[in-house]
Amino acid sequence: MDTISRTQLLAARWHVQQVGREPGAKGCDLLDYGVQDTGPDGAPWALHIRGFEQSDDSLAVAWTIRGAPHYYRRADLAEVSVAVSPLSSEDAGKRIYDASKKFRDAGTDPLEAMAELAAEMRKIVTTPTVKGEMSRQLTSVLPDHFLRYCKPCDAIHPYENSFRLAAIQAGLELQPDTSPPVLQRIKGLRPNNFRRLGTDAAERFDVVRNHLRFYGAATPKQVAEFLDAPVRDVEAHWPSDVTDVSVDGQTRSALTDGLEVLIDPPEPTGLRLVGPYDPLLQTRDRELLVPDATLRKATWPALGRPGVIFSAAEPIGTWRPAKAGKKLNITVELWSKTTAKTTAAIDEQAAQLAQFRGLGPGTVKTK
Repeated sequence: MDTISRTQLLAARWHVQQVGREPGAKGCDLLDYGVQDTGPDGAPWALHIRGFEQSDDSLAVAWTIRGAPHYYRRADLAEVSVAVSPLSSEDAGKRIYDASKKFRDAGTDPLEAMAELAAEMRKIVTTPTVKGEMSRQLTSVLPDHFLRYCKPCDAIHPYENSFRLAAIQAGLELQPDTSPPVLQRIKGLRPNNFRRLGTDAAERFDVVRNHLRFYGAATPKQVAEFLDAPVRDVEAHWPSDVTDVSVDGQTRSALTDGLEVLIDPPEPTGLRLVGPYDPLLQTRDRELLVPDATLRKATWPALGRPGVIFSAAEPIGTWRPAKAGKKLNITVELWSKTTAKTTAAIDEQAAQLAQFRGLGPGTVKTK
């Protein structure tokens, strides 16, 4: 069994996730898996630091993995809707959390209930529809077991994650940069409506396989936590073309055709201000990425995550932005002493982020 060091694994992820490419790069492989669009910069910044920007409508946004909005290629949405569908009825129940109990108590299988929900959503969205309006209309037509009392809203409405996971199955996408979210029909797409499950996914979009593809090596438990899926469903759908490797004393699986990159990854270069929900930070082996428990807690607090500064695949600190008039200030907290070259690279990235937001560069303050 090959032993893969932490340094090798992080370098392989840096390479496979295409971080550090120069601007003007064609495409981004991560769009096969989806790039989460959470936060003020979200997916567009994640793509930018990978050298890829798209100004036309060839990309689309949909609620998918964990109910979070993700960017995909518009041309791939039919395949994506199958890939992000649950792997089983049990998986559907796990992904929708407490809604599952109400469905089962009502004698309704979670998959059947979700298909009914998606059908109703499809009927409502004939023109672009604000999320709150859709929720209001759903509340008026759905049986009680689809609904819950929401204390923060002081209102009755559908369960949040059920609503989100059913949207792409109903053939609905999100209009980018809308708050509150606006949903609209995906032109030319016949809704999957849970007819084909994730077990039918094309290899290129398969969510279990793609986790191994983009994170190098993982256990079924780590993948299940990433997807909010039951471990046994992930195990049942585990790729056959894998090889066991040892990472930090733990046995994991790696795709056999990706083993060479794990063993001998290209030398990582470049420094990037990585957003709080960037794919690099979505891995469930956080203790490997940030070994120090105190730093790890500060990197993933319960509320208000910072971004992370990566230098040649290694996390070296955190950053937080603050708009000041027409400028963008950045506060950084570095975990060790750095060189003048690293400081200059941070300043350059801060200026890029300011320009990306349409602002002027402000101060870069070290906390």
